[in-house]
Amino acid sequence: MLIKTFGSAVYGVEAITITIEVNVSAGQHYQIVGLPDNAIKESLQRTESAIKTNGFDMPRTKIVVNLAPADIRKSGSAFDLPIALGILAASEQMENPELLKDYVIMGELSLDGSIQSIKGALPIAIQARKEGFKGLIVPRANAREAGMVNNLLVYGVDHLTELIDFFKDEQSLQPVVVNTRDEFFSDQYQFEFDFTDVKGQENIKRALEIAAAGGHNAILIGPPGAGKTMLAKRLPTILPPLSLQEALETTKIHSVAGKLPENSSLINKRPFRSPHHTISDVALVGGGGIPQPGEISLAHNGVLFLDELPEFKRTVLEVMRQPMEERRVTISRAKVALDFPANFMLIASMNPCPCGYYNHPEKECTCGSGNVQKYLNKVSGPLLDRIDLHVEVTPVAFSELSNQQNGEDSATIRERVIKAREIQAARYNGENGVYANAQMSSKQLREICRISNVGENLLKRAMEKLNLSARAYDRILKVSRTIADLAGSEDIQPEHLAEAIHYRSLDREGWAG
Repeated sequence: MLIKTFGSAVYGVEAITITIEVNVSAGQHYQIVGLPDNAIKESLQRTESAIKTNGFDMPRTKIVVNLAPADIRKSGSAFDLPIALGILAASEQMENPELLKDYVIMGELSLDGSIQSIKGALPIAIQARKEGFKGLIVPRANAREAGMVNNLLVYGVDHLTELIDFFKDEQSLQPVVVNTRDEFFSDQYQFEFDFTDVKGQENIKRALEIAAAGGHNAILIGPPGAGKTMLAKRLPTILPPLSLQEALETTKIHSVAGKLPENSSLINKRPFRSPHHTISDVALVGGGGIPQPGEISLAHNGVLFLDELPEFKRTVLEVMRQPMEERRVTISRAKVALDFPANFMLIASMNPCPCGYYNHPEKECTCGSGNVQKYLNKVSGPLLDRIDLHVEVTPVAFSELSNQQNGEDSATIRERVIKAREIQAARYNGENGVYANAQMSSKQLREICRISNVGENLLKRAMEKLNLSARAYDRILKVSRTIADLAGSEDIQPEHLAEAIHYRSLDREGWAG
């Protein structure tokens, strides 16, 4: 007897519906065809044990399982559940098998029939709704995540027998109901960190406020213990809140990567990713045999923080250059090319030299001649060109550390950032994929960032003195436009340009000795 069930395979951040055809006929041996990986090939052993453990019979005849379309490679253990139901229905051990056509079913089976969580429940649910299925059945741990998709019945199950009972009587399970807007707005502004904890460092706070207001990349250079990591961790607290669309995009990526906590639904805060400097190229940008999103995609719509930037392998940093420009990364394989979104803010930190005390006001640098420049050269010029703000972090004086008065809190700074972003949203209304100054194209730059003759002369002198590249010129204009937006100015004034030029520390000749 031939039975069809339906599952789903995730490629990139999208899902493709897979038809699982199960045929039980005369003969011997079990076979799974349709380009399955080893995890799927082993599913028949898990399925057999789950079926027998729960009082059903595993047919001792020929079983052929086909995963269609057969020319697309499938991976993972989430096809266990639809295969098991297909075998039970094809061997006439299940009531109402005709209901199987109405549902997409996914889940990994344990040997006792309990159902384990899967990756990518959200894109699977979106695709199931798009193709007009009545419902989606997933492990209970993934039900809230999938339940965010409206106009689709989502059921969470813990055990194979629950599903058998469900097809006897569809009233035996209740669909999961998730109020997406309530989930989205709950604790959206509750953060573990706050800028009020930071003593002094007003110039650094100002630089991070500019970075947040325009979506600019920034690098913090300073000695150990000056507060670089502390400041970077507080950046998400002053960024504008995620929109509902951004939250769904971000949740999809984390769902595909299996990074969502159990029983969670929507990510409602901007991600902050801080990989260790031993990370590999593939782990950072994504890839693998079955391409998975890397850290730059997990930081989509949020912040990627690279602490101790020169300690990262050079190849790791260089592969990041193109995604920083294009705001997406394409992973190409012989038979497939997948796009992962990577619209992130890069915040990096580094010491000015190997010992960390070059240019320190009190401690003497012990690095040998030329070591400072050699250390800085670990970070390539093309990568530094793509970083808009170069910020020197100086040690905090004792008088500031011992000051009991709290500094400006994140909520106050965030209000100014949101106002600047609203100005930019109005400016780029109708421009696809552009919502902040950092994303301006060259054409938009010429139209939007016009400067006076005084400003032009100032910028010309800076270009000649600092020997800046054309890309650095563009970055200065974009940053000055953001500074003008924060000041509520329609035009870029010379003082806005001067402040933007000040944030090009590493472009200065002789900075490192």
